[in-house]
Amino acid sequence: MTLAVRYLAARTLDTAPAETPEPGPGEVQLAPAYVGICGTDLHIFHGDMDARVAAPAVLGHEMSGRVVRVGPDVEGWRPGDPVTVMPLRWDGTCPACRAGHRHICQYLDFLGIDSPGALQQRWNVPAAALVRLPDSLPLDRAALVEPTAVAVHDVARAGVRTGEKVVVVGGGPVGVLIALVARAAGAEVRVVEPSAHRRLLAEESGLTAWDPAADDVPALVRRWTGDAGADVAFEVSGAAPGVDTAVDVLGARGRLCLVAIHPRPREVNLHRFFWRELTLVGARLYDRSDFERAVALVADGTVPAERLISKVVPLIEAPAAFEALEGGGDVMKILVDCTAADTVNARGAVA
Repeated sequence: MTLAVRYLAARTLDTAPAETPEPGPGEVQLAPAYVGICGTDLHIFHGDMDARVAAPAVLGHEMSGRVVRVGPDVEGWRPGDPVTVMPLRWDGTCPACRAGHRHICQYLDFLGIDSPGALQQRWNVPAAALVRLPDSLPLDRAALVEPTAVAVHDVARAGVRTGEKVVVVGGGPVGVLIALVARAAGAEVRVVEPSAHRRLLAEESGLTAWDPAADDVPALVRRWTGDAGADVAFEVSGAAPGVDTAVDVLGARGRLCLVAIHPRPREVNLHRFFWRELTLVGARLYDRSDFERAVALVADGTVPAERLISKVVPLIEAPAAFEALEGGGDVMKILVDCTAADTVNARGAVA
């Protein structure tokens, strides 16, 4: 018998015994090591996705772990292999899939939302979803590969080029990762974030961060760009003021990449889109090449994943970790240690 964290109803999680069957044809069984809690998980926790999530539901999709069993007809994997999971299962026949956009399949099964996720001690997944990790990459850092893949995809969707001026509105985990990936692509980057703690973490990663409460961000951008405006803005805040800022900082023919999930419609200054010939680009999820690039960026230290890990808690304390993240404060990324049942690991004490 193993343990799993289950979503039962809005703001209600439990940790309960679970039975995991043997992996079927084309499946592998994983022992998740570390699972990150992300903004989508918090949306589920708040009850905002009850129309999609069938309770009781095992959450979690930002993960690292090892193969423990291999099902029939699976080749190339063996017990002990370190892996992460690209948590997408598409039907392959819908119009989006036929057009080559499988990651936004019209009938997409997102593991950890539409079907059971990684917040459990044993997890059966399709072998096709596995992404190999280098043996040298610590598994706690590897749990940030999935959000890094989001950032890789976002930067590619926005078409960021060397020398461009980029503003990232929202300095949470994904915002900082986008800034780091954009910088690695050769862009000059500024992060806009109201939390002093998150600005400090961004600055410790070598980024320049501005406080929208104290700074006139559009004026700063005009001075920074010689009055031209930014080439690209990423909206990662999920808040109405963030949308306004992201639009206002853009120069002529600038590109706005929408990353955050906005739970309700927002007003947008469409006159500015007309006046400056702006472009709005949506960015959702990733493909395998994004994941492979993300593994490389985390493994070589371009993305200093360890700086983003605020806390590691055992599986039994995952429900409390959701509440801690909901409360904000000096928290960036909380990882759940699925191998530890009842002891708290301090930051930096995990391998």
